Amino acid sequence: MNKRIVGYDLARALALFGMVVVNFKIVMGAEQNGPAWLVSLVGLLDGRAAATFVVLAGVGLSLLSRKARVSGDPEQLSQDRHTLLKRALFLFVVGLLYAPIWPADILHFYGVYIAVAAFFLAASTRRLWTCSGVLVLAFVVMFFALDYDQGWDWRTLDYDDFWSPPGMVRHLFYNGFHPVVPWLAFLLVGMVIGRLDMSDPVVRRRVFVWGAGVALAAEGVSWLLIRMLSPGDSVADQEAIVAILGTEPMPPMPLYMLAGAGSASAVIAASIALGERYRDAAWLRPLVATGQLALTLYVAHVLLGMGTLEAIGRLEKQTLPFALLASLVFCVASVVFAHLWRRRFRRGPLEAIMRTLTESRRHAA
Repeated sequence: MNKRIVGYDLARALALFGMVVVNFKIVMGAEQNGPAWLVSLVGLLDGRAAATFVVLAGVGLSLLSRKARVSGDPEQLSQDRHTLLKRALFLFVVGLLYAPIWPADILHFYGVYIAVAAFFLAASTRRLWTCSGVLVLAFVVMFFALDYDQGWDWRTLDYDDFWSPPGMVRHLFYNGFHPVVPWLAFLLVGMVIGRLDMSDPVVRRRVFVWGAGVALAAEGVSWLLIRMLSPGDSVADQEAIVAILGTEPMPPMPLYMLAGAGSASAVIAASIALGERYRDAAWLRPLVATGQLALTLYVAHVLLGMGTLEAIGRLEKQTLPFALLASLVFCVASVVFAHLWRRRFRRGPLEAIMRTLTESRRHAA
């Protein structure tokens, strides 16, 4: 497994594209402003692209710490943990600096996920699965015990007390866009996948089948339960049923978590299969480069992508087809930029800064 599995980079590029589409349509107010079939189709990306991004982060943690975990070397494991904690701090700070511009930022959540997961590097696979389940169930308990709406203005998606200590803790761990409880479960699932020999076609096939099966089952059960329980109820009751039994990312209830983890696993397995089959294909290299610059491009999709749309007066009250066109333009530009950049530099701009500030030694992952 020393050879780099380029399929992970391909999956990261696909997750980035999905996040661009979702974020562009939200900020442009285009979620429902299009043909019903297109609204439904694009809606499938909601929460799935970001979940895939987090699962891939977990894969990266397992790959980075593989040598220390397999050898049982406590000193090397401690060095890996130290590197990850510094990386977590970097992402948390960058995310907070970024939050005033983009309130739906995932980077500061990412920082907390990685900081917590750094202490799971040597945990058994069973423990990772158990903790994932506990996180999912813990959110259900919290949802019925606490006010999920606290701090939110749902009309504007503003979080009133984000910068106060209680508000930030609540937003980070319970009712933010990607709360640690239960979203950390996605990263732990990724750590399990990262321990598998995904270069083995049999393993890949198993991950794909199980991932797709779980995702489809979760979506099917959600669809069935909502239709069985909703007819005749008031609008408020219907909304409550959809919130609890739906597969939307807010609130992240168990059926969403299953759908998100399953779809992410299937996408990753399929991407690795494509990467193994077309490793030397010319069309794959630019996409792999895009995945390797995901952090830089994630920040750029707000600063440059949305910034350009705002400058030309096309950031609000747009149609869904136009939001998709804008997303396509940005994604194509990202692929071209990443391909050209990687021909001259080993890492993306932000990736290089993070590496310089947080890595004390070279990792094989």
